[in-house]
Order: sequence, then structure tokens, then C-alpha cells
Amino acid sequence: MRRNLWILFAGSIVLIVLAIGVDLPKSPLLGEKIKAQLGLDLVGGTELVYEADLGGSQDKVKDLNNLVSVFRRRIDELGVSEPSLQTQGGSNVIIELPGIKNINEAIGKIGATYELVFMEESTAEEGGGQLADYYDPAYTYPRYWKATDLTGRDLAKAEATFQGQDGTSIQSEPVVSISFSNSGREKFREITKKNLNKQVAIILDNKIVSAPNVQTEITDGNAVITGSKDIKEAQQLAKRLDEGMLPVPAKLVGERNIGATLGQDSLKKSIVAGAISLLLIGVFMLAYYKTSGLIAIVALVSYAVLTLAIYKLVPVTLTLAGVAGFILSIGMAIDANILIFERMKEELKAGKVLNLAITDGFKRAWSSVRDSNFSSLLTCLVLYYTAGTGPVRGFALTLGLGILVSMFTAITLTRTLIHLIAGSRLKGVIRV
Repeated sequence: MRRNLWILFAGSIVLIVLAIGVDLPKSPLLGEKIKAQLGLDLVGGTELVYEADLGGSQDKVKDLNNLVSVFRRRIDELGVSEPSLQTQGGSNVIIELPGIKNINEAIGKIGATYELVFMEESTAEEGGGQLADYYDPAYTYPRYWKATDLTGRDLAKAEATFQGQDGTSIQSEPVVSISFSNSGREKFREITKKNLNKQVAIILDNKIVSAPNVQTEITDGNAVITGSKDIKEAQQLAKRLDEGMLPVPAKLVGERNIGATLGQDSLKKSIVAGAISLLLIGVFMLAYYKTSGLIAIVALVSYAVLTLAIYKLVPVTLTLAGVAGFILSIGMAIDANILIFERMKEELKAGKVLNLAITDGFKRAWSSVRDSNFSSLLTCLVLYYTAGTGPVRGFALTLGLGILVSMFTAITLTRTLIHLIAGSRLKGVIRV
């Protein structure tokens, strides 16, 4: 029993040391490489609100999600750290860009009209455009392209599937099957007839999605795009094509700038609030529970170290609401210790020896600790998956992670320390 306690204690120490290595910015253990992600309200930046025109949409949820995917891809190209994209009200997309500097460039990039178009090989003499975004230095794609009248509006379906090369499933390869609407079938037939043994480029958002070779004239409006390495790549291509079928126009209806000074000031106040809360809790635990309270303080500090490391590793984007969730979880972390110590008091008053009182105190307090934390976790899950805004989800995420870590430190670490001390020569110092 005691050997297991020492193994558990040593494992906890190793875990805490590793967490400290992650937390400290200049530590040799990835401290500089793993940085905390700060949200818009802490680091400053811009919030944009776009309204999608879904008047002619047959599947509004799908089209809005496609629009969000396009926005996210464009934002990734800007190099924005941990952007937040949320849908709101059925037609609005809220974009938060922490740390963005050139807002006009960002708006121009995000708000550009996107559409799936088909282009054919061309030359400068034929009036083809030499487009840098399309040109591949490895000469995979031709230099010049010319737009056709075939667009995503003519595409009816894009689906990732398998096609057997010799009629068997063993040697099948992942492909993307596409089919065109009535309006697009004739256009596609003319394009394939005109471009036999040439490439036809599929362009989405000013990027080549695919440039398959035309091997035969296609008259039925159904085609297969080969060349995918695996089914995941084929599914990704099908998703990109699906995004371009029904281009959804969107207009910028709101813009809000948050200065970095305000964000840094909020962050400093939050850190001070967290430090004060830790200090006040520590004073209370020492005054009321004496040496047992000191053990709880050690567990609480360990909790803070472990939780911050998890925030950096996940990573969790810390907003002001998220910091509030962390501070609230500090109080909930000590709550489990208070329940346990009160049960231990009752067991000692009943005349039980110290080791038995500790064991029974933890055992009988566990049901209360488990149920209270489980109900809080359920609340966090509901908030996270139903909230429409980033700050509320950030609060739920930080609070939920804090509750999970607190169950480890309050139950496992505190119990291990008390049992080790109770089984040593220092058992006389334990007071509750």
C-alpha cells in the first residue's frame, strides 16, 4: 500500500515538473515553442460581422457552413493566430481576428467574391491570362488559362468514392465522381470535346483545386477525377467542389476594433484577480484546517500549474471570459478538499484512528464530490455545444478542463500526501 503511494506521488511530481516546463516562457522544456493563445479581447484585433444572402438557397445550413469554410481558408492564408468563426442568427458569420494589423487587407481578402469556375488551356496569343496564382514552377499546370462559361452553378454533385481499375475492389482507387445539371451537361460536353488530351482546371477561390486530363468526350454530364492519393484526399477535393456549387454572396455589416492596450490591461487585471483569489483561499485553508489546509494549498498550486499547461498544449484560446472560468474553477477545486476534510473531522470525532478516518473520509466524501463535479461538467458541455458566441464557449471550456484537473489534484494528490504523512513520523502534525 505504502509503496503504491510513493509511486503515485513520484508520478505526480514528474507530471507537475513537466507542466512547469510548459508553463514557464523561457524554460528548456518547450517553454518558448508552446505559447499561450490569447483571444481578441486580451491581445487586441478586429471583429467582423458578415451577413450571407441566403434568399435563393435550398439548404441554408449547408450553404452557410460552406461560406464559413471559405472564410476560414482565407483567414489561414493571412496567418492569423487562433481566429474565431461563429454563425449567429441563421445568416450571420462573426469573425474574430486576434492581433490583425492591416485590417483593410484582411477585409479585402475575406470579403472577395468566390466561385467555382472551369478553365481550359490557352496561350498568350489566344488571349489567355498568365495568372501567378495558378502557375506551378514544376510545370504541372500550363502557364496560361482561359475561363469557360461552366461554373459551380452547373455542378449538381461531387462525391468521393472508389473505382476499380480491373473490376475488382482489391485494386480500386479513390476518385471524385462529379455530375452536372441539365444546364451544365452540354457545356461540359463542348469543353471535353474541345480539350481532348489537354487539362481542364477547376478553380475555386482563385486556387487550382484540380486539373485533370481530358481523355475522352463526355456526353452524359458525369465524370471522374482521378489522382487522389487516398480516400481522405478525395473527400477533401469533393468537399472543396461542394463548397463552390452554390456561391453565397456575403456583405460586411459590422466591424469593431479592439486596441491591444485595452486587452493587455484586462489581462493584467485578470492575473491580479487570480493571484488574489489564490491568496485568500490559501489564508482561509490555513486558518481553518491548519496543516491539512497546507496540503490542500499544495494541491491547489499543482492544480493551477497543470491547468495552465493543458491550456497551452490543447491549445485553449484564452479570452476574458475564459480567464473568468479558470478563476471560478479555482474555488471549485478547493471545494472538494473542504468536503473531504469535513468528513474526516466527523470520522475522527467518532473515535476512529487517523489512517482509518482519512480513508473513510475520502470514501464517503467521494459521492458528493463526484456528483457536484459531474453536474458542473454537464453544464459546461451544454454551454459549449449550444452557445452561439466564442466568449461563452471559452468560459465553458476553461471551466470544464479546470473541473477535470481539480478532481485529480483534490482526490488523488491530496489523499496521497495525507496518507504518506499519516504513515510517517510526522503524523502528529496533521490537523483538520
